[in-house]
Amino acid sequence: MYALLATIDLALQIYIWILIASAIFSWLFAFNVINSNNQFVNQIGMFLYNVTEPVLRPIRRLLPNLGGIDISPIILLLIIFFIRMLLATSIAPLFGVRI
Repeated sequence: MYALLATIDLALQIYIWILIASAIFSWLFAFNVINSNNQFVNQIGMFLYNVTEPVLRPIRRLLPNLGGIDISPIILLLIIFFIRMLLATSIAPLFGVRI
């Protein structure tokens, strides 16, 4: 059971870093810091978009319009941290393991 819980926790940690990278990439793209004509940069951007957008889209639908500010990544980070804490404090002790 430890292996399963540790794998879920690791997957959530990796997704947190992907979400942060996606937010930073979108800022760099919006301010023309990175070259949008570079094929490698576009592939990274498409990967980050395709990995994060399916999870962020439902959150964006629920949030009110805040103008140009997108707080859906912050909401998703809070949800992920809640799930990780739930795993570590409520579910893992039931099976006698520590994450």
